[in-house]
Amino acid sequence: MFFRTVAASAVILVALAITGAVAGPAWEPEPVTAHLRLGSESTAIGGTSAGAGEPGDYEVRETAVTIPLADGLEVGGLLREPVDADGSGPDAEHPGIVFIHGAGTGKAVDAFTLAATALASAGITTLVPDKRLDNYSTRHRDYEAMARDYEHSVGFLRDVPGVDPDDVGLYAESEGAWVSPVMMVNDPRLAFQILVSAPVVPPRQQAAYAVDNYLRNTDVPAGVFRAIPRAVGMKVPGGGFEYADFDVRPWLREQQDPILAVFGTNDASMPLEQGTRELIADADDVTVRFYERANHGINVETPQGLVLHPDFATDVADWVLGLPGTASAAPQIAGAQPRQLYLAAPVPQPQWYGDGDWLVGVVITAGALLVAGPLLVGGAALAGSLARRRSGRLGARLAPGLRGPLAGLGVGAVVTTAGLVVYLAAVARLALDYERNALVVQGGWIAVRLLGIVTVVAAALLLNRVRDLRGRVVQPAGVGPETHRHGAAVVVLRTGFWAIVLGATVLLVTLAYWGAYQLGI
Repeated sequence: MFFRTVAASAVILVALAITGAVAGPAWEPEPVTAHLRLGSESTAIGGTSAGAGEPGDYEVRETAVTIPLADGLEVGGLLREPVDADGSGPDAEHPGIVFIHGAGTGKAVDAFTLAATALASAGITTLVPDKRLDNYSTRHRDYEAMARDYEHSVGFLRDVPGVDPDDVGLYAESEGAWVSPVMMVNDPRLAFQILVSAPVVPPRQQAAYAVDNYLRNTDVPAGVFRAIPRAVGMKVPGGGFEYADFDVRPWLREQQDPILAVFGTNDASMPLEQGTRELIADADDVTVRFYERANHGINVETPQGLVLHPDFATDVADWVLGLPGTASAAPQIAGAQPRQLYLAAPVPQPQWYGDGDWLVGVVITAGALLVAGPLLVGGAALAGSLARRRSGRLGARLAPGLRGPLAGLGVGAVVTTAGLVVYLAAVARLALDYERNALVVQGGWIAVRLLGIVTVVAAALLLNRVRDLRGRVVQPAGVGPETHRHGAAVVVLRTGFWAIVLGATVLLVTLAYWGAYQLGI
């Protein structure tokens, strides 16, 4: 019996491993083999004009404003203007910058405070509008529509006294860098754009790249990476997320104005070197700066907390105030050396569970079977017990030796599935916090896989017992006046038995799809 169980378990495990391998795409990102060559370790901007303003040259007047949009809508905003000690502004008309939010911010009071204030103190009027949120959600967002909304903020800033209407540009961070190139094309009068932590690649590619980087930093087992294309490439349950494949590069190719692209070398969410190469290939007059130890928002850690990188505001102000001379001044690429390990690439489309609605439906169906099966088996057993009390004869029941393995299979499939969900959630939390925990990451993965193996052993025991019984999984009652009732109980028992087996099998295949049964660690 022992050797039969081991052999059957091995066959089932190999079958599940093969099923998981062929059911969906693998994850094999291409390594970066040639890294960028930087012209200087200094981020200082070349070609700057003598006498250009520096952060701190002016005091800053901050005013809450209301910006009208189309269709009678409006958003709030914060206008920051440079003023002298006597309350007057710069002697001549000066540049203006409209800030475009990333995904993590929406209200002007919570966003860009350090950068917008520093640039205003250098002699540049800045406007941080609120992001319009009534048509923006995780599931639905339209970057071209967002560009049209932000254009109203550009018009507002052009009308501010002291601002040169032909020298207004954009400061776009993260997700905003998918919006600002659209604005540049729609409004050729815009003079420049500053791209901060720009993804450049489409959102789905950037998401897969970020997940891969976060997981590598968390030191997860190799088997977990299989989930990346299967989760990111899947059509999300409930629909939406059409913006995931938005390609900004055609807009970058069409826009004509100078670009300053800045990145923090500690930003693991963006393909720093790949994005730089694609920007330079798509647009003219691109200047790139990499800030050492800076994060996604170009902040660095200090004993006092996160602060803007000390060179960042000066470099941006020098570049803006020095245009057009700074647009193509050497060095084009400078700062700290970035290290991108793998390329962001199109995410393979899952084969079996490519539609998230289908995946949810399959799991719900399996759960329903695993709830209904025990209820049917238990109900029939209770009915058989009552019949025995009345007639003295045993009622229909599961054949001997099936109840334990059947319970182990059903409970094991549910517990392993729940364990995998909890494990992935814990790993995701660690990855987002950029932390490591070997007990959770390695120990949790081993625990999930051991649960899966125990469940397969239960399946092997059940399979061998059913073979010994030649498929007769129910032991019927003896002949008597209530035989027809016992016949109905046989049907109920069989139905319950196979409902549990089918539900557990579906969950095991789903677990294999997500990597719980792949060969190796």
